[in-house]
This record gives sequence, structure tokens and C-alpha cells, in this order.
Amino acid sequence: MLLMAIALLLSALAWAEPGVLVLGRTSNDPARHYGQLKPLLDYVVPRMAEVGIREGRILMANDVPMMQSYLRRGRVDWVTETTAAGMLLAERAGAGLLLLSERSGRSQYSSVVFSRNDSGIGSLLDLRGRSIAFQNRASTSAYIVPAGLLLDAGLTLELLASPLDQPAADAVGYLFARSDGNVVAWVEKGLVAAGSVSDIDWERMRSEQRSEHSGLREVMRSEPFPRGVEMVRAGIAADVRERLRAVLLAATDDDEGRAALKAYFGTTGFHNADADESAALARMRTRVLRVKAALE
Repeated sequence: MLLMAIALLLSALAWAEPGVLVLGRTSNDPARHYGQLKPLLDYVVPRMAEVGIREGRILMANDVPMMQSYLRRGRVDWVTETTAAGMLLAERAGAGLLLLSERSGRSQYSSVVFSRNDSGIGSLLDLRGRSIAFQNRASTSAYIVPAGLLLDAGLTLELLASPLDQPAADAVGYLFARSDGNVVAWVEKGLVAAGSVSDIDWERMRSEQRSEHSGLREVMRSEPFPRGVEMVRAGIAADVRERLRAVLLAATDDDEGRAALKAYFGTTGFHNADADESAALARMRTRVLRVKAALE
């Protein structure tokens, strides 16, 4: 652990160098994420020798603004991110889309807003004067998308100090529960009127057939959006960008690549965005900017 911490610190202090490919991620748990990133980086680097890459490094940021700074200063070349964070990096740091990520066999997911069966909530408009729990500010499916849906519905959102706090009668109060498990628990206990999780978490929870979840129902489900994105900095050499794209696309073709992908957040492959996915990314870019402007 000490050696890993030293490696992370040295990566953070080092400026980008010719021949070095730097992979970045925003993280509140860098030691764990380092172990998830390094196998794929170790797989990629030897396959990029023909474009002058001889070494790979990992650089973590504690939030999106810090990653924006790294990208603008050329300290990170390649970033793996959630869809909303990736679009924010595109807008604010000029990052470009490289590939979309498929994780656990799924390349898309949705956001589900849910409530208790006895809540009387049948639509988002019924949340006026009540509260909703999101996961955290970094979550695409459990914050950016549902918050955007509420704003699209013409609702005003107010950040609450605690579940005991109450919003204005004409507004929707919101809080961050920090985990999907807490979101569900807060709704079940009546601490908030509604919550939001990804459809993956919703379907997993419902499939558990646990009696304490039987009192929950879906209020609204968003349109699907890409599950994850691989972004590259503006100004990265074209031959490096295209070789990286080719190596990642081919990683499923051999056992070493598949093992590295599995460690990389359960990735099962990458693909180029098609027209529908590109349109979904454009909508996400608009949505994340609106949410950030309205609520942050």
C-alpha cells in the first residue's frame, strides 16, 4: 500500500513526457481504482510502441474540476469516466470521445425514479413540496439524469440540510444519500418521498425478492444513455489516439486483453459510438450543463 501511494504521488507530480501515456480517473478511492486501471494500462502500453509509447502512468483526480485542469495542461492523455462526467470534460476541457464502454455485457442504462406504493406519487409533478434522495454529485444515473428530468418538468429544486428539512411548497427538496443502498433505505423508511438509482440497481434489487422491497414502485424511467466513456485530451497526437482506439477495440480478441478488461471496472468491450449514441451523448452534454448551472 505504501509503494502504491508513493507511485500515485509521483504520477501526480510528474509532467507529461514524450513516450508516456497517462491514464486518468476521478476517484475518492485511488488505491482501489489504481488496481482496476493498471492491468489495462499494462496491456495497452507494449502494443503502442509503434507510435512511440514506452511507458504508462496513472493519475487520479479527486473531482471533475481537477481532472479538467489535468486535461487542459496536458498532464492526462486518456480518461475513463461516467457519461455525464465525460461530457462535462468535453465541454470544459475540450476532451474528445474515443470509445464507449460496455460493462458486464451492457453498453447502456437508464435512471429510475421510485417511491413507496403508499406515497401517492404517480408522476414527477407529485414531488412538488416533497423530497427526493440522489446518490452523489458524481452519479450520472442517480443525480444528473433524474435532476435533469425534474428540471425538464418545470420543477424547482432545493438542497435540503437533512431528511428532516422540508422544501418550499412549490419546490422539490433533494439530498445526497452517498450510496444506492442508502437511497433505497431512506425511501423505505419514509425519510424522503422518492429516490433514484440506475435501472441496473433497480432490477437487481427487485430480483432479490426481498419482502422489504416489495413496497416500492417505479415512478419514471429515463431514456437509455451510454454506460461509460473513454475520453482523450485535446491535442493528443493523432497517431497515438488512433493506435489507442485500435488496441482497445481489439482487447477482447485474446485472453490477456479480456482479463485486463475484466479488472477495468468489469468492462466487456469497447465500441465506436453510432448515430443514436452520439445523439444521446449530445443530450447528456446539454443535461449535465443545465443541472450544474441550476444546482451548483
